[in-house]
Amino acid sequence: MQTYCPSLTKYQRFKTRCVMVGEVGVGGDNPIRVQSMTTTDTMDTEATIAQSIRMIEAGCEIVRITAPSIKEAKNLRPILDGIREKGYRTPLVADIHFTPNAAKIAATIVEKVRINPGNYADRKKFETHEYSDKSYAEELERIRERFVPLIKICKQNGTAMRIGTNHGSLSDRILSRYGDTPLGMVESGMEFIRIAETEGYYDMILSMKASNTQVVVQAYRLLVNKMIEEGMNYPLHLGVTEAGEAEDGRIKSALGIGALLEDGLGDTIRVSLTEEPEAEIPVAEAIVERYNYLQEEENSLANIKSLPYDPFFYNRRSTFDLLNFGSKEVPRVIGDLSMNSSIKYEDLGQFGYLYSPEQDKWHVSDVAIDFLYIGTNSIDFELPGTIGVIKDHSVNDDRDGYYPLYKWDHIDTISSKDISFIICKDKDRIFTDQILIENCVIILETDQYYGYRSLREFFIECQNKGLKNPIIIKGSYHGLPKEKLMLYSAIDIGSLFIDGLGDGIWLSSEHEHSFINETAFGILQASRTRISKTEYISCPSCGRTLFDLQETTAMIRARTDHLKGIKIGIMGCIVNGPGEMADADYGYVGTGPGLISLYKGQEVVQKNVKANKAVDALIQLIDSHGDWVEPRNV
Repeated sequence: MQTYCPSLTKYQRFKTRCVMVGEVGVGGDNPIRVQSMTTTDTMDTEATIAQSIRMIEAGCEIVRITAPSIKEAKNLRPILDGIREKGYRTPLVADIHFTPNAAKIAATIVEKVRINPGNYADRKKFETHEYSDKSYAEELERIRERFVPLIKICKQNGTAMRIGTNHGSLSDRILSRYGDTPLGMVESGMEFIRIAETEGYYDMILSMKASNTQVVVQAYRLLVNKMIEEGMNYPLHLGVTEAGEAEDGRIKSALGIGALLEDGLGDTIRVSLTEEPEAEIPVAEAIVERYNYLQEEENSLANIKSLPYDPFFYNRRSTFDLLNFGSKEVPRVIGDLSMNSSIKYEDLGQFGYLYSPEQDKWHVSDVAIDFLYIGTNSIDFELPGTIGVIKDHSVNDDRDGYYPLYKWDHIDTISSKDISFIICKDKDRIFTDQILIENCVIILETDQYYGYRSLREFFIECQNKGLKNPIIIKGSYHGLPKEKLMLYSAIDIGSLFIDGLGDGIWLSSEHEHSFINETAFGILQASRTRISKTEYISCPSCGRTLFDLQETTAMIRARTDHLKGIKIGIMGCIVNGPGEMADADYGYVGTGPGLISLYKGQEVVQKNVKANKAVDALIQLIDSHGDWVEPRNV
């Protein structure tokens, strides 16, 4: 059964039960709630109160605070009292890892506790075990004994709970039976949910977080599929954990969260940025505003009941190869200079190509476009061989590397002998056998405010009809500020790449070309379909953090941002590493005041390095494994 959402072709929210977190309802008919987490030391009462209020005033509807031990859990009382004394009723959530006793105390104070099923009753040793059905059942009974006391306290106090599974902190038991998979994440959470239900406790909100957006989307879909199968309807808390900072963090968060919201999944979200928590709120609000005021659509699209691909597992749509497009090639990026009155050498600088007159040489960056659309313009200089040109078919230019673009109503004039491009609108809903011209790349364009479902329908119909032409997704975004363009294009187009749909990306906007180009490459990077730069899996900081995450991330980025394809985890404490780094190649983890441990994968290789020497030691570690290259001076 593929069912994971109410409808594949119209916006319709998955109907969940309403769970009250203090005075704030989550799920049911409530709007999608926005929340964040403090970064202060929980024992610094006044600082935590002050930051919580800044978050609330920025629009945060639920405030989460870490409680790693009993003393922090007890200190939630004066924090709560201080916030209430200042007139704020926003509910508080205690974030618990490893310490059931802290959770039991916190549940008597705040309105909600978050537990991680991967480490609430288990200590991760990265060991593999073989379990018989009997021994596995015994393990579940052990978990029950540790978990039921918290359930009873929550029932007595009217305290809600989030069962928050994280990809990187699955228990050895789950990993041994299900592997490091979205299914393992779901089963990890379901074990705790089933125990709670046997105790008559239902005030739960669920999450399935990862830093890999493909894993995030697959895990939530599997969770809903499993809930439907077992007659459950718990609200969903959405987020991409350790998303990072700046544009990369925003694109990654929007893609992972938005892909689910588009299908009506999600009742509260947290955007995890390595920035001040107040900075997360406007990003989250910009994402949810597309859905909180969107009424359920009339079904203007085909009534799709099943998918021709597996929504729980990534598999690229099969196409034939044409030029450097197709299922064996990474998605290509198209730049647009059609509106320029003339095209000069320097115009290509914003697309990753820098020309040096002294050397008579092009310098090509890692974010250089693959094709350039020039419309009716002409180019009177020689381009580098790594770039192809798309021109309007009316322009007579038969140079090698130049290809005509046809509109849909000119399809009859396309020569089957020549490689060409054809552009059509998603809303046209036109299909014809003529599209089977094997020398034709389709450009599928949307200028709709919500284009995702109509774009997806086009791909589905192509697959159902057996059409294997490569398809470039073109999104036209005009009149939007930069941040909304980033977020919306990541949702509309990146969500398709998550499912293996799309062979190229073309963004159209009035903003400068360099920004558009970086956004396009950022969407491909966030969807894990084309890696063009270093990826930083950095946690958003909290009261457990043992160093300045923003400052340290900036230092590491300054030294390593030329290492294309390398993933570096930057974790503030041992709770968020090594497990939370998931698939990072290298890790930088705080293990004590002024002390850092370095990881290769999930194996610690250097312990307790002094912080003032740790970045240099990280560079040496990367170099020792053959992954270091010197930055190029262009």
